[in-house]
Order: sequence, then C-alpha cells, then structure tokens
Amino acid sequence: MKRLSIFVSGNGTNLQRIADYFANNPEVKIVNVVCNNPKAYSIERAKNLGIPLRMINRQEFNSEAFIQEMKSLDLDLIVLAGFLWKIPEDLVKAFPKKIVNIHPALLPKYGGKGFYGEHVHEAVVAAKEAFSGITIHYVNEIYDSGEIILQAYTKLDEKETPDSLAAKIHQLEQAYFPVVIEQVLLQQH
Repeated sequence: MKRLSIFVSGNGTNLQRIADYFANNPEVKIVNVVCNNPKAYSIERAKNLGIPLRMINRQEFNSEAFIQEMKSLDLDLIVLAGFLWKIPEDLVKAFPKKIVNIHPALLPKYGGKGFYGEHVHEAVVAAKEAFSGITIHYVNEIYDSGEIILQAYTKLDEKETPDSLAAKIHQLEQAYFPVVIEQVLLQQH
C-alpha cells in the first residue's frame, strides 16, 4: 500500500479531489493531512473525509521532531496541495524525490516567494501572456525550482481576468494532479 501525507493551507479543493480520486483504490491511503492555517476550510474537509489532521506551527515545522514524526508514518509521498510555506531543507533531504507540489503557472515563470494563488494570475494577466497553466514538480531546497513532472497549458483570452484565469487553472489542477500523483506512486520501487 502507498501512503500519502497531504500538506494544505487553504480551501482544500485539491485535497478533496485527491481523496475522491483514491477513495476506491485500496492500494493508496492518505494517512494524514498537515495544515498550517487554523482558519483553513481544508480542516473541515479532512474531518469530513475521516483523515487524521495534524495542525502545525512554524517552530514545529522546522524541527527535527516533525521530520521524525513524518518518517514514522512510513510515507511514500508528501503532496503539497496549496501549502504556502517553504519546505525546510532538512525535510526535503529526509524525503528525496518524495515531495511533490502543484504550482498555478508554467514554471520557471511566475514562481518563487510571493507567487501563489491570485498573485500568480494577476501577474500572468498583467504581462499579457498568451498561455498559462500548471506545473507539477518535485520539491527541492529552492522555491518552485524542483524537477518538473508535468506541465499543462491553457490559452488566455483577450478579455482574461485573474478570476477567469484562476477558474481555468483550477480545472487543470483537478484534472491532472491526482493522475500525476498516481503515476509518481507507480514509478516508485
């Protein structure tokens, strides 16, 4: 059985989609949800899904104890599903090529500190880009610079707004993220 931990900071729509995608797959189990935002709706989603929730503060997140706690779960993959904190280098080293992230733009453009959610879509629209999309990538020590697993594209319309672009990006996330997670799990030995 493949064991996942999903890290969240917000609404949890990707958490919900991933949980729904694997609901009837006895080979994949979401063993916990790690959340850093006490106001996140993803807390309710985790409760409704019956997945153990681990709330975390910045000090705990950067501790050796948290790394050991995560290691004790015997994880095959950590999935960042709208998680907004940078992953500490020691955690990256403890889970080499076992942490994946989804970014709402075509990296390397519009990546790095401060580029998340609506900030990304506002920048893409302001730059009058012809395309945007999602990037699913492994996490390394540098924000949004790990090895790319998949990119999916969407065309921007002449009258594109950050909100309309966000809706297109959300559709791509929902379509591709669970499938890519499954592929990554299948490639593991």
